Amino acid sequence: MSGISRREFFKKASANAAVAGVLGSSASSLRADPLGLPIGCQTWPVRAMIAKDFPGTIKVLAEAGFQSVELCSPVGYADSGFAGLAKYSGAELRKILSDAGVTSVSSHFSMEELRKDQDGRIAWAKDLGLTQMLVATLGGPRHPTMDDVKRAADEYNRFGEKAAAAGIQQGLHNEDFELTKVDGQRTYDVLFKLLDPNSVKFQFQVSTISEGYDAAAYFTKYPGRFISMHVQGWNAKTRKIAPVGEDTLDWKKIFTAAKIGGIKNYFVEMDLAMMRASVPYLHKLQV
Repeated sequence: MSGISRREFFKKASANAAVAGVLGSSASSLRADPLGLPIGCQTWPVRAMIAKDFPGTIKVLAEAGFQSVELCSPVGYADSGFAGLAKYSGAELRKILSDAGVTSVSSHFSMEELRKDQDGRIAWAKDLGLTQMLVATLGGPRHPTMDDVKRAADEYNRFGEKAAAAGIQQGLHNEDFELTKVDGQRTYDVLFKLLDPNSVKFQFQVSTISEGYDAAAYFTKYPGRFISMHVQGWNAKTRKIAPVGEDTLDWKKIFTAAKIGGIKNYFVEMDLAMMRASVPYLHKLQV
């Protein structure tokens, strides 16, 4: 949502939304159908569990039916529950994921850690076997000038070029800064003009429909510019987060448009109970 952080968004979503029951299905009995992609989830909603037991948390996600996970960097997200990942080597992390039957090609990083040591963060990503490095936001001001937006885009283009040279795709999520306006335009749309399509892709937050950012519309407006999306169910009547398939969004339309957008993977991102409750619908969805 515009104006609030990921922490605030999911805290509010968890407090307001009614939660469906827990699945009993195992990962081995569930196979992804939309676009033939693995059913993935973001690990941010289970960060408190990860802080206590990363291998155990991955097993819980696998048992819920998730076949891929998007991580958060132990450097940029150290204060959010991910610091413990730093104790594992890339090979050890891959084994933990593999033992649970889960893969990972993507992780979120902070802009600050890339500014301080992008080479080191790329090395960590490659050691883990990642092919995508995402940032939640470029972190510009809430009321940017066009010069602010250009400076942010120029910096991220440099990050994207260096990552591409190392065989890594850099990608931009849409959080606070990206949902602002500049000179009467959506900052997000301006960034599509300023960021280099050869080295920077986009990751769409589906819940921004609450602020008028329609996933299907953006996927068709900017073909081939996207790499992934964060999936949340949204009930337009109650204006609350809901499990996918128990909401008012047209998911067949969204996933069909995702083909045009260039989506390579998607990650459900809600509280754990709602993520679990979303798996059966995604399992059955044919696009």
